[in-house]
Amino acid sequence: MSIIQNKKAFHDYFIEEKYEAGMVLEGWEVKAIRAGRAQLKEAYIVIRKEELYLIGSHISPLQTASTHILPDPVRTRKLLLHTEEIKRLIGKVERAGYTLMPLDMHYKSGRIKLEVGLAKGKKLHDKRESEKQKEWEREKQRLIRSK
Repeated sequence: MSIIQNKKAFHDYFIEEKYEAGMVLEGWEVKAIRAGRAQLKEAYIVIRKEELYLIGSHISPLQTASTHILPDPVRTRKLLLHTEEIKRLIGKVERAGYTLMPLDMHYKSGRIKLEVGLAKGKKLHDKRESEKQKEWEREKQRLIRSK
């Protein structure tokens, strides 16, 4: 079940491969995500010391958060993947000019997972072409429905 999708990533990038990663979250973050108070629009993923981190995702704390903690809505969150997957991703990002984008936050077996996409940037003409393709698909559906 999807919680949040990063539609901007599909508009700005070609997604080559997808990986599912766990996230290291605090208790108040889990509660806020379950309440639908998370955002991936400006988020991106960086590699530091052979580990992946999610930067720029905003999780708004609930009003009922504990009084003894100071929630940081945009803190850096560590992503959990197998070592082989991380090494493969690092190789592609460093050599082939790819980037890592958060695509989708969802539940799996009661846990919150993040879908990470290995992406290559689109040029302006690519964005226009994909927009034309979407318009044509919508127009085809309208024509089929009207008959």
